[in-house]
Amino acid sequence: MPPKKHRKTKATGVPSRREQILADFTTLRIPVTADQLDGALKHAQDAGLSHLDFLHRLLADQAGLRRERSLQRRIKDACFRDLKPLTEFDWNFNPAISRVQIETLAACDFVRRGQNLVFVGQSGVGKSCLIQCIGQAACTLGYKVHYITSGKLLEDLTAALADQTIHNRVRFYAKFDMLIIDEFGFDRIERSICPQAASLWYKIIDARSQQRSTALVTNIDFDAWADYLGDAPLAMALLDRVVDGATIVKLKGKSYRAHRGPQKPTAP
Repeated sequence: MPPKKHRKTKATGVPSRREQILADFTTLRIPVTADQLDGALKHAQDAGLSHLDFLHRLLADQAGLRRERSLQRRIKDACFRDLKPLTEFDWNFNPAISRVQIETLAACDFVRRGQNLVFVGQSGVGKSCLIQCIGQAACTLGYKVHYITSGKLLEDLTAALADQTIHNRVRFYAKFDMLIIDEFGFDRIERSICPQAASLWYKIIDARSQQRSTALVTNIDFDAWADYLGDAPLAMALLDRVVDGATIVKLKGKSYRAHRGPQKPTAP
């Protein structure tokens, strides 16, 4: 449908108030069409709406669409591995996991305060699933989130060392409201192939310390960090920055992956 031409007033030859408003919407990049404006005006007149009710009706749908697009963009940029809402988590499988505590964390007050979150527990109990659910909740609340495994983070930082862009990468990881580092200590190979691993992890944590929230997911207890990192003083400094003011959640229970694994056939 071709756009309507501006209507000029007979006396002055300038655009009408209606056309001025439409032009202002275009300048502000508010996608309200002439038909939408006319429809809202007619409804307001017929229903006797107040000025505020009219304005709300005119802009609410567009604002809702923009918020939804912004949310989808934040979720896409977060690079989650699994997209699953917290409502689908099986709380009955591991009753030891506190639903109240996890749902409280999903309110993301710790992100607002710039405090860290640490999930500790053996593999398979749902740590990754829960932390990504919390990350998605943070996206819904308007926070910028980024999810990455410890191995991928080391790969990226090691490559940045090689091409001398490490400072840019540190700034990149420092900018997010919530940075989720999953699988820390999951495999010693990632530590052995990168002699600078402890120093690189320290750069990221130190750049975010007391400013942004870092969520760390690990299957090794704190007393094993020095052995895993291979540098006791640096491990102590890293641990100090991670746990300072952090919420530490120790998850225990059965392995979901083992439970979902193939069952051995029974003899007839």
